[in-house]
Amino acid sequence: MKKIITILLCLLGTSVFYGQTEEELKASLAEKKDSISAIQGRADAIKKQIDALPGWKVGAFGTIGGSISNFSNWYAQGIPNNSSGNIGFTVNAYANLKEEKFFWRNAANINLSWVKLDDEDDPNDDDGFRETVDVFNITSLYGYKVTKSLAASALGEYRTTILSNFNDPGYLDLGIGATWTPIDNLVVVIHPLNYNFVFSSEDTIFESSAGAKIVADYTREIGAINFKTNLSMFQSYEDSNLSNLTWINSFSYTLWKMIGVGFDFGLRSNKQEALNYAINTLGDTGATFDNVDNDLQTYWTLGLSYKF
Repeated sequence: MKKIITILLCLLGTSVFYGQTEEELKASLAEKKDSISAIQGRADAIKKQIDALPGWKVGAFGTIGGSISNFSNWYAQGIPNNSSGNIGFTVNAYANLKEEKFFWRNAANINLSWVKLDDEDDPNDDDGFRETVDVFNITSLYGYKVTKSLAASALGEYRTTILSNFNDPGYLDLGIGATWTPIDNLVVVIHPLNYNFVFSSEDTIFESSAGAKIVADYTREIGAINFKTNLSMFQSYEDSNLSNLTWINSFSYTLWKMIGVGFDFGLRSNKQEALNYAINTLGDTGATFDNVDNDLQTYWTLGLSYKF
């Protein structure tokens, strides 16, 4: 009986000691987390002061994603023997100059991807990589400050594809107006005097015109998170069919050193491109601006990210 009581007391003492140790460890962990948060807060405050200093600020981050697969005798699908793969990448780069009386903001966005599907039972199929996403966009914005948050500005923006049909179509916006910066990292451009030059071999569909240009850009870095969203709109004064809209979003989270996970998605509405696709790709010779389906264009990419 004494042995049993002794063993029970030892077990009780061990459990009490373990419980106390666990509580102490949890309390210590909470203190460490509070310390890390405080350090991160001080680091973010210093980073904000650095960003507010005059001079050039240059940076870039991007996403790369890909996959490969192989199927043999997988009869549940239409192509039971195939190998496939896809790869894509996105790069967001900027070079911004901030001075007391003026600023000059430059940005580039590139998003490219390819896909490959090889039907091993069909010797005549196309087993090479084909481009699936093709986006190239560069902007340059100069502003002379009238007040702390308002500036007279001039903008140049060029958009096209580079893997195929380079500059066919291509869009160049040149205009002047005002730029509003109500908070840090947010830039709103309103240019009522803008001309949208459209370059294309299909001059019966694509047409240049004068109109208003509106751009909203928000770029933010919070610790391990990088985020950028850019909305670019052109509203034609001559015909609403010549208007267009592009909205591009990029997000990355750094997991280790410069490597992390990234996600990009984009939206576009362009009736000229919809009509050109209906006539010259689908062969619908009866398509017009009045009856064409101007479906919303979208893309997204998920994969590893790298912060430069």
